[in-house]
Amino acid sequence: MNSRNRKSLAQNFLVKRHLAAMIVRESSISPEDVVYEIGPGKGILTEELITKARRVVSIEKDRLLYKKLKEKFEGTDNILLHNADFLKFKIKDNRFKVFANIPFNITSAVIRKLAFTTNPPDESYLIVQKEAAEKFTGMPKTTQLSVLLKPRFRMKITRSFRKTDFWPVPRVDVVMLHIEKRNPPLVSTSDMPIYEKFIKYGFDAWRRDLKANYKHVFTHRQWKKLSRDLEFPIHACPSELRFSQWFGLFEFYRRNVQG
Repeated sequence: MNSRNRKSLAQNFLVKRHLAAMIVRESSISPEDVVYEIGPGKGILTEELITKARRVVSIEKDRLLYKKLKEKFEGTDNILLHNADFLKFKIKDNRFKVFANIPFNITSAVIRKLAFTTNPPDESYLIVQKEAAEKFTGMPKTTQLSVLLKPRFRMKITRSFRKTDFWPVPRVDVVMLHIEKRNPPLVSTSDMPIYEKFIKYGFDAWRRDLKANYKHVFTHRQWKKLSRDLEFPIHACPSELRFSQWFGLFEFYRRNVQG
């Protein structure tokens, strides 16, 4: 595949071996873990993962790269290589972790697949565009997606990379996003559909003022009390509330309002 096609796939390969070793070493991956690697590329992270994990399952969409990986890791017992599209790939393990340098143009699709499933990974270490990581973590600005995810996951940016750590050199800032599954989740499985509907209603209503959005849900007296107790402005917009405040709203709704 030529360089023009690689650019269209938004692939920026990690090129520094000492850095690959460092970020894998800093992770929680242990000899008991099964690790899924998305888009191993030339295998620089794969080389480190096979020294730490019980088994590595690497899914590479590019046929040429897959062939080279097969040659490179021939005879390695704890790696399974698949020439497949991860977005269509079925994960068979019940317990697993993910480590990946994701092509930037499929970041959202990959994280949604990992998160919105009945069997998400225990932990994910994802090298992604900083802007995308901020959308999922809700930092510095709260997003609807971050509020939907946080009852089930802890998410934080754990490292910033230099652009020269990659080739081709990306035009965007790149970070490590760590996603850890909560056990148990903050919202039960049975209550999750209600929670999602409640959050989407608050964000999707056409008014930016949450008080107005929820005027048919909370009384003026209830909203005034919630504003005081949860410490947010009475006319706050959705992105002004932290996750803890959104969660407090939902808990009050679940206990006192929901019929």
